[in-house]
Order: sequence, then structure tokens, then C-alpha cells
Amino acid sequence: MHYALFETPIGTCGLVWGERGLAGVHLPESNAARSRASLMRRFPDAVPAPPTPEIQAAIDGIVALLRGEKRDLRELVLDMESVPSFNRRVYELARTIPPGSTATYGDIALRLGSPGTARAVGQALGHNPFPIVVPCHRVLAADGRMGGFSAPGGVVTKRRMLRIEGVEGMHDEPSLF
Repeated sequence: MHYALFETPIGTCGLVWGERGLAGVHLPESNAARSRASLMRRFPDAVPAPPTPEIQAAIDGIVALLRGEKRDLRELVLDMESVPSFNRRVYELARTIPPGSTATYGDIALRLGSPGTARAVGQALGHNPFPIVVPCHRVLAADGRMGGFSAPGGVVTKRRMLRIEGVEGMHDEPSLF
């Protein structure tokens, strides 16, 4: 496994990758040293390396998205080998939510064919190893509340990312999924 840290408009992010694709994304901590330390706790065997062309494309896409460009990161290959199948299905559906749009946990549960599993969808998204690439920040509670966000900065980061993408008034926004 390899990793690279890179600067974005919201701080220092990190990517971890291996032979099967992107293994993890780390959103910024309060400073670059904390981001690196946190990433190393998640991926202790990862070593720093220059980004491959595919990883550089991922970095460029993430930076552009966090600058406010409507970037779709679905082309990035994710290593989901260790991801449970339910979570994998949730992540695949979350990846179809375009920048600037939102969905609810219930919307995703319905699309899974499992109405009533909104809480399980939320739990799967809370374990998302690929935040922003699997845009769990675009998934809201049924009443438009933020719900949770397990990445550094919590709901404040989620709200910030949605605002960068052009989503305003999260409580008043209808689901656009």
C-alpha cells in the first residue's frame, strides 16, 4: 500500500492505494501532521509514494470538486475487497448522486430494494473508507438534517462540502436523487 498527502481548499487530504485501486481517502484534520498521523493509524503498512497517473487524476478530481467544480469521481477505481456486500451496494448507489445534489438515507434504502433500512444505510455510510469519492456527505436525514458524518470535522465538514458543491439551505432542500 502507498499513500500521498495533498493540499485542497479545505486542508490536507490523503489517498491510500494498492494494486486493486484506491483503498482509502482521508479528509483533513486540523493540520497536515494530524492528517498524516490519522491516515497512518488507519493504514499502518502504507508507505509514501509519488502518485501514479490514476492516483494523480483522483487527486486532481478531489481538489477540483473541493474548489467548487462539478466533478464526478465515479471513474475512480475503488478497492472494495474488504468492504461488506451491503456497504458496497450502498456505496455504489451513493456514487450516483451528482455534485450539488442530495439524497436521503431512505432514498438509498428504497433503491436497494430494502425499505426500512435507512438506519443500516447510515451505518454503512458512517464506515465509508472513501469519503468524497463515495459522496456520503450528499446523504441527509429524511427531514433535511445533516445526519452524521464520521470524517474529521463531523457535520461542520459535511455542511462545508455541500456548500462548496452549491447545495444551500440543507433543511429546506428536497431530495434530488
